[in-house]
Amino acid sequence: MRTAERAGYDGRNQDSVITAPNTVIVLDGATHPEPGIRDGGWYAETLGRELRSLVSEPGLDLTEALAHAIDAVAARHDLRPGAAPSSTVSIVRWDTTRVDVLVLGDSPVVALTHDGAIHQVRDDRLAHVGREQRQHLRASPGYTKNHPALWKSLVETERAARNQPGGYWIAEATPAAATHAHRAQWHRAEVAAVLVVTDGISIGIDRYGTPPDWHTALDIARDDPARLIELVHDTEATDSDGTRWPRSKPHDDKALALVEFST
Repeated sequence: MRTAERAGYDGRNQDSVITAPNTVIVLDGATHPEPGIRDGGWYAETLGRELRSLVSEPGLDLTEALAHAIDAVAARHDLRPGAAPSSTVSIVRWDTTRVDVLVLGDSPVVALTHDGAIHQVRDDRLAHVGREQRQHLRASPGYTKNHPALWKSLVETERAARNQPGGYWIAEATPAAATHAHRAQWHRAEVAAVLVVTDGISIGIDRYGTPPDWHTALDIARDDPARLIELVHDTEATDSDGTRWPRSKPHDDKALALVEFST
């Protein structure tokens, strides 16, 4: 198992990578227009630490582990649904026979099989919320922070749809959100490698076209995980004013974990 991280543009990475025996957890805390002490980065780190002990229990299903962790953090810190920080959660846990995956939010898990096939576990439900505001923001040159009214409108729309039927599901203060996570399971003998990334990296493949596909991304990560992060970061730097790819900030936070299995 190898990991790599890089903060975006303000020196503090709100993405977290947590490791445990035979388990890796990748979290991406949500950025908010009005950040506080308990922001998305704080929540991602706090929830990740809570999950670390739970996922080490082999008999505890990943959905149950996530629900327990969300509940414990919310109770300990008096977090309230709709008014708490939030984070994506992607978990990969393996034993001698299987690889078990949970994805809640837009931090995808991508597996490469020994015969060269790519399997993705993705949760893109958030992208379907606030489509009108997103279209306006993407049509507005520069960064989201330069359009505070549009950004605030999008955040309010997302908040109203958070952990609601027909909206999207995310780790926040509603333990039941865990039951809406996307799940997958593969035979370990069939899997060569599994890559878990936050959206600061997946946007390189999905939007920038750099790297051009997940096969290439996995090849780069297997050679040097940090090089995949630098490639996406350097691509963003070629659009320093956000005109080619309007986005929330010059560089998003980035984190990944790569697990390689022997043949």
